[in-house]
Amino acid sequence: MPNNYFKFKQFTIHQDGSAMKVGTDGVLLGAWTDVEKSQRILDVGTGTGLIAIMLAQRTNSEVRIDAVEIDDSAYQQAMENINACPWTNRICGIHESFQEFCARSEEKYDAIVSNPPYFMNGLDAKEESRTKARNADHLPFEELLEGAKKLLNPEGTFSVVLPIEEGNYFMRLAKLTGFFLKRKCCVLPNPGKPAKRYLLEFSLSECNSQEEDLIVENGQRHIYSPQYIELTKDFYLKF
Repeated sequence: MPNNYFKFKQFTIHQDGSAMKVGTDGVLLGAWTDVEKSQRILDVGTGTGLIAIMLAQRTNSEVRIDAVEIDDSAYQQAMENINACPWTNRICGIHESFQEFCARSEEKYDAIVSNPPYFMNGLDAKEESRTKARNADHLPFEELLEGAKKLLNPEGTFSVVLPIEEGNYFMRLAKLTGFFLKRKCCVLPNPGKPAKRYLLEFSLSECNSQEEDLIVENGQRHIYSPQYIELTKDFYLKF
């Protein structure tokens, strides 16, 4: 059974009220996303608030972050975590669907980030909230991409983390929507093993695409690669 909380170096994520617990996907996306020039950031489907809080840690005091979450209990959990973190005054929780938010928002963001639902045709999980968090029926990729396109600054970036099959499909849809792939990181669990995840960054401007690999462990359980340690060392207590 997962712990009710996950302690990082500068903040703690309580997760008993959220269907989706702290995992490698969210941590990698929060550490990998390019926010160097961002002043306004949007986290779509914030869950526990993890990624929004990580991006607040990585940015200066002028940066503002909006975190959208549709699920009632997840939103309450996210607000608990946001209100307890050192950057609470820079993060705004928004309790509604991304579709509703897009329809009313006039804001433009320098960076949009999402660890999106991805079970496009998957069996429903036992818990309704977990199903909602994992099943793309509630936020189809097409609607996520169209919303991101509407809300993104012309020079901004849109970043996601996805399994390989869903990631390949997402890249095709993104191209059709008018996005250009700017960065792709293939996440490998161990050397020589096939990639399990993509970290993807898109732009609305035509650009050269950069591709890299990230190996998580050096062939042994809990023996992490220097690259993985370097990326996540500002967050994980073990580093």
